[in-house]
Amino acid sequence: MKALVQEMVGNFGTRLQPFGIKVGELTGDSQLTKQQIAETQIIVTTPEKWDVITRKSTDTSYTNLVRLIIVDEIHLLHDERGPVLESILARTVRRMEQTGEYVRLVGLSATLPNYQDVATFLRVDPKKGLFYFDASYRPCSLQQEFIGVTEKKAIKRYQVMNEVCYEKVLDQAGKNQTLVFVHSRKETAKTAKFIRDMAIEKETITQFVKPDSASREILQTEVEGVKDPNLRDLLPFGFAIHHAGMSREDRTLVEDLFGDKHIQVLVCTATLAWGVNLPAHTVIIKGTQIYNPEKGRWVELSSQDVLQMLGRAGRPQFDVFGEGIIITNHSELQYYLSLLNQQLPIESQFVSKLADNLNAEIVLGNVRNRDEAVQWLGYTYLYVRMLRSPALYSVGVDYMDDDPHLTQKRVDIIHTAAVMLEKCNLVKYDRKTGVFASTELGRIASHYYVAYSSMAIYNQHLKPTMSTIELFRVFALSNEFKLIPVRQEEKLELSKLLERVPIPVKEGVEEPPSKINVLLQAYISGLKLDGFALVADMVYVQQSAGRILRAMFEICLKRGWAIPAGAALDMCKMVERRMWSSMTPLRQFPKVRDDIIRKAEGKQFPWHRYFDLQPPEIGELIGIQNAGKIVHRLVHCFPKLDIQAHVQPITRSLMRVDLTITPDFQWDERYHGTAQTFWIVVEDVDGETILFHDQFILRQRYAEDEHTVTLTIPMYEPVPPNYYVSVVSDRWLHSETRLPISFKHLILPEKFPLPTPLLDLQPLPLSALRNKEFEAVYEGKVQSFNKIQTQVFQALYNSDDSVFIGAPTGSGKTICAEFAVLRLWSKPNAPRAVCIEPFQEMVDQRVAEWKAKFGRLQGGKDIVALTGETSADLRLMEKGGDVVVCTPSQWDILSRRWKQRKHVQNIGLLIADEIQLVGGEIGPTYEVVISRTRYVSAQTENKTRIVACGVSLANGRDLGEWLGASTHTVFNFSPSARPLPMEVHLQSFSIPHFPSLMIGMAKPAYLAIVEHSPNKPVIAFVPSRKQCQLTVNDILVYCQADGNEDRFLNIDPADLQPHLDHIIDKGLIECLKHGIGFYHESLDRQDKRIVERLFEAGAIQLLVASRETAWSLPVASYMVIIMGVQYYEGREHRYVDYPVTDVLQMLGRACRPSVDESSRCVLMCQQTRKEFYKKFLSEGLPIESHLPTHLLHDYFLSEIAVKTIENKQDAMDILTWTYFYRRMTQNPNYYNLSNVSHRHLSDHLSELVESTLNDLVGSKCISIEDEMDVSPLNLGMIAAYYNISYVTVEVFSMSLKEKTKLKGLLEIVSSSAEFESIPIRRHEDVLLRRIYDRVPVKLDQVNYDAPHFKTFLLLQAHFSRIQLPPDLVTDQAIILSKVLNLLAACVDVMSSNAYLNALGAMDLSQMCVQAAWDSDSPLRQIPHFDAEVIKRCKAAGVESVIDIMELEDDQRNELLQMDQRQMRDVATFVNAYPNLDVTHELQKDDYTAGAPIVLKVALDREVDEDEEDDDQVVVAPLYPQKKMANWWLVVGEPSTRQLLAIRKVTVRKQMTVKLDFTLPKGEHKLKLYVICDSYVGADHDIPLDPITVAEGADSDEDEEDSDEEMED
Repeated sequence: MKALVQEMVGNFGTRLQPFGIKVGELTGDSQLTKQQIAETQIIVTTPEKWDVITRKSTDTSYTNLVRLIIVDEIHLLHDERGPVLESILARTVRRMEQTGEYVRLVGLSATLPNYQDVATFLRVDPKKGLFYFDASYRPCSLQQEFIGVTEKKAIKRYQVMNEVCYEKVLDQAGKNQTLVFVHSRKETAKTAKFIRDMAIEKETITQFVKPDSASREILQTEVEGVKDPNLRDLLPFGFAIHHAGMSREDRTLVEDLFGDKHIQVLVCTATLAWGVNLPAHTVIIKGTQIYNPEKGRWVELSSQDVLQMLGRAGRPQFDVFGEGIIITNHSELQYYLSLLNQQLPIESQFVSKLADNLNAEIVLGNVRNRDEAVQWLGYTYLYVRMLRSPALYSVGVDYMDDDPHLTQKRVDIIHTAAVMLEKCNLVKYDRKTGVFASTELGRIASHYYVAYSSMAIYNQHLKPTMSTIELFRVFALSNEFKLIPVRQEEKLELSKLLERVPIPVKEGVEEPPSKINVLLQAYISGLKLDGFALVADMVYVQQSAGRILRAMFEICLKRGWAIPAGAALDMCKMVERRMWSSMTPLRQFPKVRDDIIRKAEGKQFPWHRYFDLQPPEIGELIGIQNAGKIVHRLVHCFPKLDIQAHVQPITRSLMRVDLTITPDFQWDERYHGTAQTFWIVVEDVDGETILFHDQFILRQRYAEDEHTVTLTIPMYEPVPPNYYVSVVSDRWLHSETRLPISFKHLILPEKFPLPTPLLDLQPLPLSALRNKEFEAVYEGKVQSFNKIQTQVFQALYNSDDSVFIGAPTGSGKTICAEFAVLRLWSKPNAPRAVCIEPFQEMVDQRVAEWKAKFGRLQGGKDIVALTGETSADLRLMEKGGDVVVCTPSQWDILSRRWKQRKHVQNIGLLIADEIQLVGGEIGPTYEVVISRTRYVSAQTENKTRIVACGVSLANGRDLGEWLGASTHTVFNFSPSARPLPMEVHLQSFSIPHFPSLMIGMAKPAYLAIVEHSPNKPVIAFVPSRKQCQLTVNDILVYCQADGNEDRFLNIDPADLQPHLDHIIDKGLIECLKHGIGFYHESLDRQDKRIVERLFEAGAIQLLVASRETAWSLPVASYMVIIMGVQYYEGREHRYVDYPVTDVLQMLGRACRPSVDESSRCVLMCQQTRKEFYKKFLSEGLPIESHLPTHLLHDYFLSEIAVKTIENKQDAMDILTWTYFYRRMTQNPNYYNLSNVSHRHLSDHLSELVESTLNDLVGSKCISIEDEMDVSPLNLGMIAAYYNISYVTVEVFSMSLKEKTKLKGLLEIVSSSAEFESIPIRRHEDVLLRRIYDRVPVKLDQVNYDAPHFKTFLLLQAHFSRIQLPPDLVTDQAIILSKVLNLLAACVDVMSSNAYLNALGAMDLSQMCVQAAWDSDSPLRQIPHFDAEVIKRCKAAGVESVIDIMELEDDQRNELLQMDQRQMRDVATFVNAYPNLDVTHELQKDDYTAGAPIVLKVALDREVDEDEEDDDQVVVAPLYPQKKMANWWLVVGEPSTRQLLAIRKVTVRKQMTVKLDFTLPKGEHKLKLYVICDSYVGADHDIPLDPITVAEGADSDEDEEDSDEEMED
C-alpha cells in the first residue's frame, strides 16, 4: 500500500541516516530518475510498481543490482494482488538460478497455517531459514468477541450496528482507549458523531473526557489548528477520526494525541491498521463489508485485513490482554470464527492473471517457448500448492498417475494461456514447435500493465480516423472497468454530470461505459461528486487512465495512425494535468493565481502569440497589471522547441532528414525536472499516416545547445507536395512544433543502373596466369579462382584499363588487386605501384601479407609503408620500393607537390582499396587523392592505371567513370553475389535506454550462437571497448545458467595456460579460460596476436570485438553477430548510427570459403532502423561525396600553394576531376542544387569556388588579384606544407603573441581543428575530472565535453606520465601523432612574426616526444629512470645524459641498480642520444643597417663509423610513432625578443648551414640556438660576439620576415 510505503521510507530513512544510507520511495505517485536510483541503497515500493519496472527491459541495468528483496505481508499471496507477488518472486528466483547472482529473499507475514508452502516457494532452507511463531507468542493475548446482527433491512441494520458500537465503546470509556474501524472515509465522521450525540443524549459524555482534566485543555488548544471541519467538531469531546483523505498535519496530530492518551475514541479506516502502528486496548470492527470499485460492489473484508486490524488490539507496554470485537452480519459469523481460530491456508490466485504474466515473461525474453514456460511455472507458488492439494486446483487423477512433477498439467495450463494471448494478437504461438514470439501489442500490454482482454478490445475498436470523442468511448470499454455497474441511486447525479462534461457521450445514463466516460471527464474537469461509491469509482478510473491511455497512444503510434495517436497523447496529458486542451496552458504550472487563469481563459487570445509580448503588454491583455511579469516568466518557461530540417535524398525511395532542434525556453527545475521527453513524428501530406516516429530526450545539461537528429524517411512516387515533421512534448499540452517539409523543388536522384550479373563461368585454374613464378605464389593456397575473380580476370590481367570492382566484403577482391600488380610486374622495368588502404592497421596488414607473398618474387619485391612524416617518406620514395602502401592522408601530403617530385608522377598503378569509404569520414581526402592522380596523369601524360575495390554500390557506374573505367571494366556485382550464400537474421529491439539495450541483446546473441552456430566460430561486434568486457560477462552468465560454462572452449585448459601466461590484460585471461575472447583497439599488441591465434586455431569459439576493429580484425568466422548499430557521439551527446560501410565490413567477416558452405549474420538494431538496414543489405550502397562540405578549403589551399591553381578558372577545372562533380548532376538535391541545367551547374560551381576562396582570403591564407588570379600567402604555405586546416593556421596567427608562454601554447595547440574528431565517450567526464585534479596547468573555463579540453588534459597527462585507462591511451596516441606537425606550424607562424618565443614551441615539441615537463630533469627521458634513480644520480652530481655516458661501468651499475634488460634499454637510448658539435663563424665585414649579415654554422654529429648513417630514429618509448631527429637553428636577440633567422635541418654526419639576417643600427648581443625537436637537454645556446652596426646608406630600417624555407 502506498500509505505503508511512505511510512517505511520515513522510518528507515531516519534510522539509517547516520550510516549515510539513502532510502527511496518508488510508487505510482513518485517516480525515481535513473540518477536517483543510482544514489539510493534501499528502495521501498509496492509489488505492482516493482513488477512494472522489472517487466521493462529498459531498466535492467539497475534492477540487476538488487541483492536483497524483503517482502512484507507475504500472506497477500492469497489476495487478488497475490499473482503480482508470485510473478516478481518467480522472476527473481529464476533469474538468480540462471545467472548465479544470488539475491536474498526475506518474507514476513502474519501467522498462517501452511507456512511451509510459502517457505518452499521462497526457496528457504527449512532447517535454517524458517521461523514460525504462533498465537501464543502474541505480546498480549487477544480476547475475541463476535456480534452478529440479524436485521435484514439495510437502514435498520446500520442503526443497530451503531447502537451496538456505542455500547461497546461506553464499556471502555474512561478506562481504556478504543479504535473503531469503519470502511469508508465518510463513515468515520458519521460514526464518531453518532456515538458523541448518543453520549450527549444519554448524558454519558463526561466519561469520555472530564471537563476539568488537562486533556480537555490540550484538546481545546489543539482544535484551532485543525483543517478538517468534522475533526474540529469532534476533538473537544475526546473523539477523533483518521483516514487517508485528511491532510498530513491533521493525521499526525490525531496520531500524536491518541498516542499521548488525550483521545479516548478514534474512528478510522483500515489504512491506519496497515500504515500506522497505533495500538489500543480495544479494537472494534464495525461491519465487515467494504466497497470494491473494480468489482463495482460490496465484498467481505479479506482475512488479512481483519487480522491486521485485530493486530492493533492490546498495548504490550500497558495491557495484559487486548480486546477485539467484530460486529458483522449474522450470516458471516461462522466464517470469521473459523478464520480467526482454525485459520484457513493461503492459496495461490495465480491462474487468474496467468495469461498477462506469461505475456510479460515472453516480452522480457525470459520465456521463448512452451518448455521454458512450463519450467517458469515451476517457480510459482501455484505449482507448490498444486503439488500439495491437487484437488483444489482441479488436477484430476489422470494427471497424477505417472507425472509426479505435473509437467503435463503445466503444459496444458500454458497452452491455454498462450492460445488466449494469440487470439488477442499479443503473441505469435507456433503450436508445433511451441515457440512464442512477442508482438508490438504484447510489448505495450506488458509495459503498461494492461490486461490482455483489454488489448483485444482496443485492437478491435481503434480505427485510423478516430477523434477524441471516439477515443473516450474506447477507453470506457476497457476490460478493467467491465464490472463497474450503474446503481439506481447514482443515475440522477450521473445525468447531471452528463450535461456538464464537455465531450458528448453517446450512450445513455443506463450504460456502464457512459459512466466510466463521464467519470474520467469529471476528473479532468475537477468536478465535485457526492455519492461515496461514485467517488471510489472515479478514483479507480483515474488510477487506470494514465497507463491505459498511454497504451492506446502507443498502439496508434505503432500502427502509424497520426490522428488518433495525436488525440490519445493529448488525452494522456489532459488526465495527467487535469485540464482540457481548450484551457490556457498556464494551468500546467503549479500555483498560478486563479484570477490570472480566469482572465487568461476569458480573453481567447491564441497561445502562440503570448511569446511575442512584453510583460506590460501581457499585464494589459489579461487586465491584471502586476501579473504581467509572472506570466511572462512562465510563458518563457513553457517547453518550446525550434526545428529546422535539411533534406537530402539518398535513393529514389529514401530521404535523409537532418533535424536541428533548438530549445527556446528557460529551463526551471521546478517545472522541468532534469529531462523532458518529446516525440518526433513525421506525417504524410494528409497528416494521416505516421512515416517515422522516435523519442527525443532533452536533458537539463544540454538545455542551451542545438541538437541534431537524423531521420531516414520513405519516399513515394509520385512525389507528394510535402511532409510534416512535428516535435510534440510527452507531458505538456500545447507544446508542439510542426514544420512542413516542402518537396516543391525536390529532384529525386537518377535511377541506379542494374548491378553486373555474376556469370556462371568455369572457375579459372592457376595456369591462366601463364607465368610459373606467379602461379607459385598461389599454389597450396588456392586451387582455382572464384567466380568473381574469374569474371574480372580478363580486364585486370590482360589489359591496362582502369577497373572498378564492387562486391561484398570477403569475395576475394585482394586477389583481384594482385592480378593488376602482377600485370604491372610482367612488363620490363615496371614502374612503381601505390596501394591505398583507408586505415593504418590495414596498411600494416597489407604490407605484412604482401611481403610474405611477393618477398621472393622476381628476385624479391620490396613492399614499403609510408610513415606520415614527410622527410622520412621522401627518403623511402627515393630508395625505391615496388609497392608503396599508405593511407589517403599520407599519400595526399606526398602527392601535393607532384610537380617537383618525379616519384609521384611516375606511378604505374594505383590500387584504391575499400573505395566505398569515399562516402565516409575519410572520404574527402580519399577523393582528393584519386582526383589528383587522374589530373596528374592527364597533365604529365604518364598513364596511371587505377584499380578500385569496394563493396557493392548502387551507383558503381558513376564511381567507375570518375576513376576512368569504361562501362566494360566496371564490375558492380549485387550484394548477394557472395562466394558463400549468407543468411541474414534481423532482430529489432525497442529499448530506448542504451545500457539496458546492450544487456537485452546479450541473451538473444547467446541463443543465436547456440541455435545457428553451436560449434563453429562466431564474431560479435559491440559499440565500444567498454562494452566488450560487459557483453562477454553477460554471455558467460548465460553459459553458466545452461550449466556449461566452458561451452565455447575447444582446447584443454593445460594447453591454453602457456598462452595465457603471456597476456597482459587480466580481464582477458578470465574470459579466455571459458573460450571467449575480446578484441578492441586499445588492447596490447601482443594480446591481440594471442587472441587472433587462439581464435584462428579454433581454441576459442567466440570473439567479441569493438566497432573500431571492424576494419583491422584479421580473422574470419562462420557467423557474425552485430549487437547494436549505434555508438555514443560525445560532441553531440547522442547515439548515432554506424556508417553502413562499417556494417558491411562487419558482415564480411563471416566468410570462410575454404571451410564453410555458407555463412550467417545476426543484425540486432533498434526498431526504427530496421527498414533502413534491410534496404541496404539487399541493395547496393549509394555513396555521395562530402568534399564540398568537409575539405574543399584545404584542398584548394594545397593546390594553390603548389601553383596548380593560379586563378579561379583553374579551381573550376580542378573540381571537374572530382567525384563530387560526377554526382552533382545525378543527385542534385543532395548538393543543394535545385536544377540541373547547364547554366545552373556552372553558376553553382562558380559560387562554390567564390565563397571558398573568399573564406581563404578572410583567413589570410591567399590573396586574389584583379578578381581572378590567386596566390598563396605565408599562412597558406604553412597550412599546405604541414597539412593542417586553414582554420587552425588562422587561429594560430591570431592567438600566438610575442609573450605567449607554455600554458598559452598548450591551450592554443589543443584548440586546433585537427582535434575536433577526438571521441568523447559516455560518462568519461568522471575520469577526466580525476586527471584534471592531478595535472599542473589549469584553465579558466573547464568543459569536460569538449574535445579541445580533453586534448589539453591528455597532453599534460602525457608529460606527467599518468597511467590512463585503455580508451584514453588510444586517444592520447591519436593526439600525439598530430601534435608535432601543429607545433612545427606554431614555430613557423611565430618565426614569420619574428617572435623569439618560438623557442617555447620547440621545447613543447621535445616534451611531446619524450613525455616530460620542461622543468623535469633531462634524465627522466631515459627508460627505467624513476624518481629514485634520478635522486641517486643528482646526489652523485650526474645531471645530464652525457654525464651518464661518461660514467665508468662499475660506477654506473652502482648508481642505476638495474637488471640486464633494463641496462640494455638504457644503453640503446644513451647511444642514440645526439651529441652535436657546433662551430660558427660570422663573416667579417663592415656591418651596415639593412645589409645581410651571414652566419655560417657547422654541425658535426658523432657517429660510429660502422653504423648506417640513415638510422636516426628517436628512442622515445612513450611516443607512439617512429620519428627522425631534426634540428632548428635560430639566431635571436634576447634583449628585444626578436628572432632574426631560422632553419630546420636533419643532420646525418656533418653539414654546414648559412643563416643570413639584417640588423638595425646600434650594438647587438645575439645568440645562436641549436634546438633538437626530439630530445630534452641536447640543445645549445651559444652567445655570439657583440655586433656593432653602422647606419646604412639607405636605411628604411625595414625588417624582412625571415621565412622558414619550406622544404629542405
